[in-house]
Order: sequence, then C-alpha cells, then structure tokens
Amino acid sequence: MFLVSSNASSSYRVQDPVPLVDSVRTLESACAYEHGALDRSPDSRTRMAPAELNALSDRELVDRATGGDKEAFCVWMRRHEPKVFRLIFHIVRRRAEAEELAQEAFVRAYRALGQFDGRSEPFTWLYRIAVNVALNGLRGRKAQAEDIDDPRLSFTAAEGSGSAHEIERRQLYAALATSLDSLSDTLRVTLLLVCVDGVSQQDAARILGIPEGTVAWRVHEARRKLRLLLSEQGFELVVDERGSK
Repeated sequence: MFLVSSNASSSYRVQDPVPLVDSVRTLESACAYEHGALDRSPDSRTRMAPAELNALSDRELVDRATGGDKEAFCVWMRRHEPKVFRLIFHIVRRRAEAEELAQEAFVRAYRALGQFDGRSEPFTWLYRIAVNVALNGLRGRKAQAEDIDDPRLSFTAAEGSGSAHEIERRQLYAALATSLDSLSDTLRVTLLLVCVDGVSQQDAARILGIPEGTVAWRVHEARRKLRLLLSEQGFELVVDERGSK
C-alpha cells in the first residue's frame, strides 16, 4: 500500500477501483457449458445457497467448480473480478480492451479448472493467467494511455472535502496515472501486485514466474522511479511498508 500527498498536505490512499467489467456478460461467457470446459452438473443434493457459497474459501470454491458447480465458479469470479480488471487495465491502459481481456482471463481459467493442481493458491493461479492474457494483448501494438477520467485507481481524501479538494484530487490522479504509465510494464505490474493489491512478494514471484529477489528489486526500483516522477510534479510518495511484505 502507498499514499500520495501534495504540497497542500492532503493525503490520498490507493484503493480498489470501481468494477467496470460487465458482470452479466462475463458470467455468461465464463460459465457457459457449450464451450466444453465442464460438461457435468453437480448433484442437486450438493447444491449450496448463495450465502453458503460466499462463505467458502477460494480453494473450496475452485474445488466445487472443478466438480461442475458453475455457481461456485461465478462466486469466485465475482470475488476477484475488480482486482483482475485493475491488473489488466494497468498493463494495457485501454478500458474497452481491459474489459475484454478480463473476460477472456476468466474464460480461460474456467476452461483450465481441470489443470489446477492445488500446489498454489487459486488467486495466484488466476492472476498468472490474467498477466499472461494482458501481456499477450500488448503484443503487436503500442499501448496508449487513456484519459484521466478512466478509473484505474480511485482515491479517497484522508481529510476535507469541497471543490478545492476535488480539483486537487483530480490533479493527483493525473500525476499518478502519468507516472505509472512512465514505468515499464514489468515494474508497473509488480508494483501494483505488491503495493496496491497487497500480494506478498512470494506470491507475486509465483504469479510472474520470477525469483522472489527479482520481485523485491522491481518493487524498490518502481518506488524509486515513481517517487522521482511524482516529486517533479509537486507530489510526494509515502510508502506503507505493511503492504509490501
């Protein structure tokens, strides 16, 4: 986790984005049986109510989904959809493309349920699929930044309100979005996983398929560059180390 503050002493915390993916369309695609991902339906005697499914862990939901429980997969997907969208959006930097790629990531995960061996956490496996889908989407074209109204990140003022704070908030957003876009794809994605999503460096290493030491170096380098870029625009990056363990 990190905070960004301005010379006016207002602080803003990076939080989860507004979920922009069309959930209904995504669910229909990701959970459709006609694609042949799963051709079995769970025994009706084992079906669970929505509240019961929501109380299950990721691993329990994936186990049920592997056994043919479509609703379990949908609950798991809803749980991770906002972060998967944000991760992909930070890579491709185009809203419409990020929505399509997020949908594709869940479709691929659904089709590959039988290949999940349980040696890693389900979210680690899912994030790795999402990263691969997004990076594949970048091949053959140059990423272009969206305008500042696209909510890759949302910010909440730590104190105060009113038009002056809203203007400052938007200025901060523009500065941070521009600075993040200036980072390489590898630094940006690693920083997002560890410092925004709170993924441990060990799990980030599994997601990205790199040594844990490389993750630590990328986070350090991304913070260093981001701090310089923001400083040039009159903002200060304040790191909360609890989000990088």
